[in-house]
Amino acid sequence: VQGPVRSIDVRARITQNLINVPSVLNWRATATDADAVHYKADAVADKAAERGATAYLNVLRAEARIAAREADSSLAAELLDIAKQQVAAGVGIALDVTRAESQLADTRARLIATRGDRDRSVLQLRHELSLADGTPLVITDSLRQPSAADVMNREEEILQRALNTRADYRAAVTQSDGARMHARAAVAERLPAISLYADHGSNGKETERMLGTYSYGVQVSLPIFDGLHLESRKAEEAARAREAEVTARDTKRQVETDVRTAMISLASAREEVAAAQSRLVLAEQEVDQARERFRQGVSGNADVITASMTLNSARDLVIDALTTYHLARVALASAQGATTLLQ
Repeated sequence: VQGPVRSIDVRARITQNLINVPSVLNWRATATDADAVHYKADAVADKAAERGATAYLNVLRAEARIAAREADSSLAAELLDIAKQQVAAGVGIALDVTRAESQLADTRARLIATRGDRDRSVLQLRHELSLADGTPLVITDSLRQPSAADVMNREEEILQRALNTRADYRAAVTQSDGARMHARAAVAERLPAISLYADHGSNGKETERMLGTYSYGVQVSLPIFDGLHLESRKAEEAARAREAEVTARDTKRQVETDVRTAMISLASAREEVAAAQSRLVLAEQEVDQARERFRQGVSGNADVITASMTLNSARDLVIDALTTYHLARVALASAQGATTLLQ
């Protein structure tokens, strides 16, 4: 038969992998990487919660300062009224009135400045909470005093809880596991891959009946030489695994440092609150005694003004100590990865 001879060949081929260790390991490593990404998202959310809690405490501090400045203004107005009454009765001097007016003007100026600080703190809180400017925001809480319920547990328990719940540490550990699995997959690429194949089709001339042809079998693929690509990939994945392992160890040490630092700050803040409250009680007694002496005409209002300034400082000291205490609580909760559970 002299050609050309027209022949038709219709064929389908199906291949199914049976054993491919690198693909399985890469699939498991990719799933681990996905878990690490979820943990990182949780860590970002916890940091956002920490910023929101800090902004909320700044608002509470500003509200407390406003209440303190209003109390200062009331005391200054009372001193001015007493000074005017004594001048009218002929037992006082005009200097006392001038001092009282100056003190009242100073307290009102501080009140205005404190209200500005409060408004800026509220804006920052709205920003952290992603609230629109027109959204109602009512602050009903205040800087509460330390209670017995805030007593810390043992350091080992807190550290273990932090290592179990801290999202960034869990992300680092998971990422290290995934990097090691990627390195194992790179090493396993030297292993043979086994697959089944099936080839089925029809072949024949246009004018004759098509004959069915088929073949089935097992195929083994073994990489022999690829220009040192596999060796380079193994070295790269091994380096990434070592880097991820170092990052996990460093993150663990950072978690332990954060927890211990927050515990020290919290314990110190509790003592600062107690000392500041003692100072406030003494300052209030000093003001009461000086005011009574001024009301009786024994002394001028200079002593009362000096005592009131000491009282102002004592009030600010208590407010700052309470704010530091609650910030330490936020820091400890953040160190444990539990800021969203803080009350």
